[in-house]
Amino acid sequence: MEKTEKIWFDGKLVDWKDANVHVLTHALNYGTGVFEGIRVYDAAKGPAVFRLKDHVKRLVDGCKVMGIDLEFGGRTYTAEDIVSAVKDVVRANRKVDYVKPCVFLNGEEVGLNPVGVPASLAITCIFMGDYLSPSESGQKLITSSWHRPDNLCGPAGAKVNGAYVTSCLAKREAVRQGANEAVMLNSSGHVAECTGENIFIFRGGKILTPQASECILEGITRASVIQVARDLGHEVVETEITRTQLLTADEVWMTGTAAEVVPVTVIDGRAIGTGRIGEVSKGIHARFHDIVRGKIPEYESWLDPV
Repeated sequence: MEKTEKIWFDGKLVDWKDANVHVLTHALNYGTGVFEGIRVYDAAKGPAVFRLKDHVKRLVDGCKVMGIDLEFGGRTYTAEDIVSAVKDVVRANRKVDYVKPCVFLNGEEVGLNPVGVPASLAITCIFMGDYLSPSESGQKLITSSWHRPDNLCGPAGAKVNGAYVTSCLAKREAVRQGANEAVMLNSSGHVAECTGENIFIFRGGKILTPQASECILEGITRASVIQVARDLGHEVVETEITRTQLLTADEVWMTGTAAEVVPVTVIDGRAIGTGRIGEVSKGIHARFHDIVRGKIPEYESWLDPV
């Protein structure tokens, strides 16, 4: 990760080093915040943010679930205001490929009652590069001993700050075992998602991916890949996926804003399919690569020029 120059904080562009909060900030102590990760691409017509309005809608929906009003620095913001703010901070920095808006309870408060605690919005730009190191042989996964939190534990479908503790634990578990990523099962023992990515399998001539009721995040890259795959003529089914189906799939790949489209060739020491990157995931990845760089006119609406 490379730092940038400016961060948007409650309506003002401030220097990176000056975007600070108190140690008693409620979100720091209790995880009461909602965030997004959004990619910025050098597209054919200039820098563009990928599916910006969809990301902001999910951020706003997450705030609604958490009961956080969009009031920052004495002003009420709309989704359109946040879209404009994201573009402003991207323009204010020189080298950006990833934006992270975060709404969080910023009041200095000790206790689990967040009512009346003020909120802040920070929009941070960085240059991330590849989230997962590119590999011609594909990525290696383990099945984590940590389960994906379900809808009885919290809002599994929202990007809530505190909920990602489990993802951090699973990611560490994977790295310590020499893997790139971890797949998490849900409380029913079905495949849910990876630590920061959704998951797809190709099996029996169909593309399968866990449905929303499996306690997954309804990823925006996931939705994009479903549409791209269908446009390419593939049958895509959102359903329950067992661990056995995962391990015996012909192909597996992950999708996410940071990761984009990443093939998987080994899970729990077992080769997936032939043990090589498959043609289906390869074709979807190539198509997605061209789309986000503005090379396919049919998908131009997914790119928000800066």
